[in-house]
This record gives sequence, structure tokens and C-alpha cells, in this order.
Amino acid sequence: MKVKPEELLRNPLSWLVDSGPDDDIAISTRIRLARNFSSTPFPIAGNQDALNQVKELAEKAILDSEAIAEPMEFDLPALSDVEKNLLLERRLISRDMLTPNPASALIADRNESLAVMINEEDHLRMQALSPGFQLESVWKRLNHFDDVLSSRIPYAFDARLGFLTSCPSNLGTGMRASVMLHLPGLVMMEQMNAVKQALGKLGLAVRGFYGEGSNNRGNLFQISNQSTLGESEEQILDRLSSIVKQIIIHEKQARQTLLDKRQSFLLNQVGRAYGILRHGYMISSEEALNSLSELRLGVDMKMFSSVDIHTVNELFLNVQPSHLQIAEHKELSQEERDTARATLIRETLKAKRGQV
Repeated sequence: MKVKPEELLRNPLSWLVDSGPDDDIAISTRIRLARNFSSTPFPIAGNQDALNQVKELAEKAILDSEAIAEPMEFDLPALSDVEKNLLLERRLISRDMLTPNPASALIADRNESLAVMINEEDHLRMQALSPGFQLESVWKRLNHFDDVLSSRIPYAFDARLGFLTSCPSNLGTGMRASVMLHLPGLVMMEQMNAVKQALGKLGLAVRGFYGEGSNNRGNLFQISNQSTLGESEEQILDRLSSIVKQIIIHEKQARQTLLDKRQSFLLNQVGRAYGILRHGYMISSEEALNSLSELRLGVDMKMFSSVDIHTVNELFLNVQPSHLQIAEHKELSQEERDTARATLIRETLKAKRGQV
């Protein structure tokens, strides 16, 4: 069913607002697979007729398979910039899809936990998301979906190299697995740079909320594998899982150190953030995300009586520029967005009556 992006505002994101394992630190788990049609030029080299055919065949295969419950279809080239950015903010499309070719499309399930981009860098980019830290269950779901599609679509595959992809880093399994972590403790203890360096040596990437090229606003970090060639899917997931578990342990230790040895600093950071959010009349996107991060830390550490994690998680999303503009049904200037953002946060926290 064709859907307008504005309709998504009525859909709570299951991977963001539902509970999941270790969700005090792990916001969400995402696994993505890159696939291409065999005997068809990849999008970067394909002519428009070939890409149109890929789109038609992919949509038919996905919809006929009924593997996506209550599918929502988005005609990306027909959307405004604000509408496409809304999809980016909800992690349904990549930055590359902000300038889609005429044969690009998106199909997602109703709760946005399973989605397929058509004619991005590869013919198909499918992904599954779940709340918290649960690589195994996310992979089980996405692997099943991939199996269903592979029975209907001939994939480009080489017996020696594996799945063939546009980017060499995806060659092999075509898998990119990531866990979104909230790490204010490590940031406040000035340990995050050391963590990034260690992860780089282990072959893992550290990115911001929107992936490659994005900043780590709100102390949110995506930890993911960088390459797939030479490893099986299970090996990639086992290695990532082991390292994420260690990061979660270090974050908990950093938080405990803040509470035991730097309590005044911690209370000041959380209290100032709450004051800005509760009483500010204009707030930028960056300031909002950073303050919400510190508020979430306070919620996790039981400093608030009624504000809950899921309310803060929803605010992380709803204060984004395109969410604000779609909610207001018009494009807003930066000053208007900052005002609307502050109003939304104030009213949300007022309803919760959180107290430090």
C-alpha cells in the first residue's frame, strides 16, 4: 500500500520504544544485507531501463511473498526533501537515498522493523531492527526474509567471493551488523577516544546515529563490522556480540565511577540538562540531543521519579528537524524549528512531571 511519510508519525517505532535486552545502554540492534540481481548491471552502472526492471521485479517479489506484514510502499523520487529526511531520521533509508534515482523505492512493514531499499548502492538493501541488544533474533528474522526473496530473485553470487556487491567492503556475506549504544559514562570519563581506537584495531567501525559520515550527537554510537569477506555471518555476529558485551560492561563501570567519585559533577550535568529541556524556549537539534542524553542517563540511574526511558527515546526521534516540520505540516526556519523543538520537549516533560 502506498503511504505518505506523514502517516508514520502515528506509528510508534517498535525498535525505539519497546523494551529489549540491555536497553539501558543498547538502544537498538540492526542487521543489513546487500544483494544484487544476477546478470543485471549494478545501480552505479545500470541504465534506467534496467533499474526500472529491477524495481518492478523486486516490488513484485517482496509483495507477492507476503514476507512483510502490512507492507508500506514509498515512491522516493516523488517525495519532498523534508519527507525523505523523515525516512532518514527513522533509519529507513540511507543518506544516498536522499538523492534517489527515478527507479528507487522503499518497502517497510507497519512497525518499521523490517525494510528494503530498492536501487540504492545495490539493487536491494534489506534490514531488520529490534530494541536493545539482540543480534541473534534479528539475524534469524532477516535471514528468513532473505531466504524467501532468494527463492524468487536470482542473486549475484560467486562461489569463491560470496555475494557480489557494489562496495568491496560488503563483498562476501553482504552483511553489516550494528548495535546502537548510549555511552554517556564513557564520554564523561573521557574514555571514548580510547574505545574508538581499540575498536578500529579490532576491525570494527564506530559511527553516529545516522551511520557513516554522521556525528555522535547525544552520546549515541553505532558499533558495526567493517568488512564481510572471509567470515561467515555467524562469525561476524559472534565477534561483534563479544565486543559489544565488553563495551556495555565498561559503560556500566564508568557510570558507577561517576556516581561513586564524581557525584556532584554527575548531578550537575543531569540537573542542568533537565533544566534546559524543562524550561528552555528555543533549543537547537544538537543541544536537544546532548541534553536528552544526559536526561536519559539520569533516568537510567534512578534520579527521576516518573520520566521513563521510552519517553526520552521517543523525544530523540521527534525533535529531529523533519519530524518537527511534518508534525507542523509546513517547512520551518531554523528559529521556528528550535522553538517548536523546545515546546515539544517542555510539554512532554511537563506531562511526566519528572523530578530530580
